[in-house]
Amino acid sequence: MAIVDYDPFRPPVLDEPSVAYAHLLAERPVHYFADFDPPFYTLSRHADVQRALRDIDTYSSEFGQGPRFTPPAGMLSNPPQHTFFRSLVQQAFSPRAIEAMRGRVEALADELLDERPAGEWDLHDAFAFPLPVIVIAEMLGIPAGDQHLFKRWSDASVAAMGAADPSAYESELTDLANYTLARIRERRATPGRGDLIDGLVQAKQDGKGLADEEILSVVNQLLVGGNETTTSLITNAVWRLLEHPALWRRLVGEPGLVDGALEESLRFDPPVLGLYRSTTRSVELHGVHISKGAKVMLHYAAANRDPEVWDDPNTFSLDRPAQRHLAFGLGVHFCLGAQLARLEAGAALRALIARCPDLRLVNSGQRIAPFFLWGRRHLPVATDS
Repeated sequence: MAIVDYDPFRPPVLDEPSVAYAHLLAERPVHYFADFDPPFYTLSRHADVQRALRDIDTYSSEFGQGPRFTPPAGMLSNPPQHTFFRSLVQQAFSPRAIEAMRGRVEALADELLDERPAGEWDLHDAFAFPLPVIVIAEMLGIPAGDQHLFKRWSDASVAAMGAADPSAYESELTDLANYTLARIRERRATPGRGDLIDGLVQAKQDGKGLADEEILSVVNQLLVGGNETTTSLITNAVWRLLEHPALWRRLVGEPGLVDGALEESLRFDPPVLGLYRSTTRSVELHGVHISKGAKVMLHYAAANRDPEVWDDPNTFSLDRPAQRHLAFGLGVHFCLGAQLARLEAGAALRALIARCPDLRLVNSGQRIAPFFLWGRRHLPVATDS
């Protein structure tokens, strides 16, 4: 489908963002979209997105990575503040720490499939959503009885970032803040629980402990980043595989292809279509003047389909040679939870092909709401067994 006037908020682009990638890459590598507050530019070519991700002095995260300007907070800032806050939680996401979680994640995937409804069921609600939510909640030390609250709050957090009227989500965001602040104060009163919130409460910067609001910011970033994107990775991968049943049957017969299938899903359907930076100086790129202080979307998904980098980029292939995609970003802001997401999605896909080899797609369901994120809010599937 030819796209003449790119609008990320309207069909057909909202329904299937990839219909716009060829237009952006070939004709509008620097696109200006005026119908948002604030207006923003979009970079789509792989080389441009990669360069911007590495040039944090020009393309700054200091005012948020969403489409609106927000004050520096936690890891959504530039070094040295970003470096400090990232260091506080880095150990919990180290390769050794993630590998130690493998048994728990694999057992959880099996438990969730044990509880799935018979016949037709929603893969999002019954499986892809609860798996990463439970994992990140356990890392944060959230009681099991409260974990159901976090999907609603996480959804509200990401929806508010891209909504025309963010105030519509104010009640949910206030509830999330109040709940998290209560957990922070519990850790201050009774330290030593060993979870991520406890670690943040014990941390010091220049000899001083962190304020509650600083810890709240980091916890919220971990909560949202730790579940929404992994849920979408699982639903996107299964959706594309079941759209072409021959791919699903091949994966069932060749489980060794799972890791490659997930990397191809990350390239083809990154859960984060793109994140934003703010320019610290004016930039001239492809004949377009980007002013100082502008919001710029770095379009990971379009860059991942750049024909200058990938052969046959619009085909989902289980045989694609390993090549670094931009789904997790690049540079100092490379996704902290990338390895955890891979572990969770790998465990999910392996459990599905082992336990549900006859899995089939009922329909394509419904996409998630935020325009700069990409996943299935519902994905109806069915099994005969």
